[in-house]
Amino acid sequence: MNKNVKRLFFILFMVVLYACNPQKEVKIDGELKKWHRIVLNFEGPETSEMDENNPFLNYRLEVTFTNGSEKFVIPGFFAADGNAAETSSTKGNIWQVRFTPNKTGKWAYTTSFKKGKYIAVADNINDAESAGFMDNQTGAFTISNSDKTGKDNRAKGKLEYVGESYLKFAETQKYFIKLGVDAPENLLAYSDIDVSTNALGFQKKWHPHAIDFEESAAPYLWQNTKGKNLLGAINYLAEEGLNVFSFLTFNVDGDDRNVFPHLLKVSIPEYEKYASKKKNKEAWETMFHKTRFDISKLAQWERIFEYAETKGMFLHFKTHETETDHLMDKGVFGVEGKLYYRELIARFGHHLSMNWNLGEENNQPIPEVLKAANYVANLDAYKTHLVIHTFPNKDDRYADLIGNQSPLTGASLQLSHPEFIDVNPRVLKWRKKSNATGKKWAIAVDEPGKAKIALLPDDEDPEHNFARGRAMYGTLFAGGFGVEWYFGYASPNSDLTCQDFRSRDLFWKQNKYALQFFEKIPFWKMEPRNDLIITNEVAYCLAKENDVYAIYVEANANNIKLNLANTSKTFSVQWSNPRTGGKLQNGSVTSIKGNGEVYLGNPPSDVEKDWLVLITKK
Repeated sequence: MNKNVKRLFFILFMVVLYACNPQKEVKIDGELKKWHRIVLNFEGPETSEMDENNPFLNYRLEVTFTNGSEKFVIPGFFAADGNAAETSSTKGNIWQVRFTPNKTGKWAYTTSFKKGKYIAVADNINDAESAGFMDNQTGAFTISNSDKTGKDNRAKGKLEYVGESYLKFAETQKYFIKLGVDAPENLLAYSDIDVSTNALGFQKKWHPHAIDFEESAAPYLWQNTKGKNLLGAINYLAEEGLNVFSFLTFNVDGDDRNVFPHLLKVSIPEYEKYASKKKNKEAWETMFHKTRFDISKLAQWERIFEYAETKGMFLHFKTHETETDHLMDKGVFGVEGKLYYRELIARFGHHLSMNWNLGEENNQPIPEVLKAANYVANLDAYKTHLVIHTFPNKDDRYADLIGNQSPLTGASLQLSHPEFIDVNPRVLKWRKKSNATGKKWAIAVDEPGKAKIALLPDDEDPEHNFARGRAMYGTLFAGGFGVEWYFGYASPNSDLTCQDFRSRDLFWKQNKYALQFFEKIPFWKMEPRNDLIITNEVAYCLAKENDVYAIYVEANANNIKLNLANTSKTFSVQWSNPRTGGKLQNGSVTSIKGNGEVYLGNPPSDVEKDWLVLITKK
């Protein structure tokens, strides 16, 4: 058969295929603007969550978006009727792709839709069978500039790892410091979300935050008023000046056992009865459909995350905890784990300010960690910051992950000292070690303190002196890019029981003051230089030597010197109160000249307490 005849047969085949499965016009939802989420809705095969031919595993939707030199290959997903957050639908013919464009102008797209056993997690689909419908469909749309301003992440662009110690917003080109909450880890165990369980009595209602709901959040509610209290809680955090919260996305055998994206095989009461009586490892094998997902639940999660973006929040996706990191595929990274991450990336990877955390207190063998890390890094077209969290005394595992040994771009540190004295040296340790590889990690402390105590409520520790000084400033002055606060499990509003973030309201203000201070300095150009300060107190220093120095001193701030032996320049000296915030103030010395160890004088008041000092070249 010659080439012309073959070509004719191929054309006839494609005509017949199109006649059997005519492609429908793509419906595009969302504002066609830079950094805004848009959703392509395709009409594909009619199916359901429990269809015999698993729609999550045996179909594979991807869309390639191009604009000049920009190219993104974005995985899609089965979306039931396309409105499952409202309808709780389990079936339909809508398949979606969520995309956040990083450039204005015309974007072209080409759709790939394949079918076959386990095709969703196949390594190679070059010879895969077409699933018809939208396969090979093309189109285009035009993107204009965003109209958002202020804290809204769409005004700032994608928060990117740029090979430095700090993440950077692509639009504003500003570097980022995060301060916020690491608790409760079961934030998504929320009664308003579909198939919400209460196995151990820790289910969330977030009633205290009903008063914090703002009417501008109404478009993000579902089923009339659902979601109101949690959206109120997020608004409260943002109004307090915080910019991050974290959450588990899979936990069926851990401290709570109420957060999971998968479908239950049994009724909610049956699951709760089983899970409340024993460790729930067996439930993963017997009570869940391990490769099928609850579409309406995930759509409702997306409403929460969408709203959080408008409030400038960083989304910390903790994809496993130590009790669950070995359940999928019985601990060997395979079909279940790959599909889980594919669904997370497809449904939530478009968010602008976030990280993927491969495991809270992760204790998997390093080869399995590397398999998961490489899979996520290859699938995530946005190259989102990728980290892993360890037990406090097992952070030496990072030695096998820093540099080019893995695609990880940072560490999520857990520490254990009740008075936080381990924070500053541990951040310095991994900053130095990662820097030495030539691939700097962006390092955060995401669980400081002894687990039983951690960050106590205001009622038990109204001043929060050690948390403020040794944990928060200890991290930031070591070159860490932020802190998330774990709530000790022995106090009210604990890591599991918290329903009211106001339990630590006094401390949130101190976090805001820290962020305001760091806005005054070029922290991304500065290095930890504790060796430059002379004092008998706990103290830290960041420096761009001969230009600007920032110092935190825990007490007796009238007894501190700065080593300026390498310069004869003149500097101004100003003070900032980390307990009350406010404008920079003058102390007893307002100007110093380099040429040795220079005394900085007295702070404006409260000599015995902690202070921040800013020394800048005149």
